[in-house]
Amino acid sequence: MPDHEPVDPARIRSVPGHFAWVDHRLRDILHRLTLEEIALLFFLHLAADRSGCSFWADSTIAKRLSLKEGQIVQARCGLVQKGFIAYRFPLQQILPFEAHQS
Repeated sequence: MPDHEPVDPARIRSVPGHFAWVDHRLRDILHRLTLEEIALLFFLHLAADRSGCSFWADSTIAKRLSLKEGQIVQARCGLVQKGFIAYRFPLQQILPFEAHQS
């Protein structure tokens, strides 16, 4: 059974009032991401629970996005490095958007 505790419990995303599957504010920061990072981030937004957590396997995500599993791993590393998600196998957690406002 997966560990349901978020990777970073102190940084649970909150869903803004204008939320429509994906936070609209992301359009202002997409230029900072690779296409693979954008695809993975959007997938995680759609697949995550209310805490922003997802347990989807890399192989399944890769198939759904028509990418290679290595591309998913690389994209996740980039998103972690840029502060968009936290990761602890097998859990991926979308982090609050506010950190990207600067």
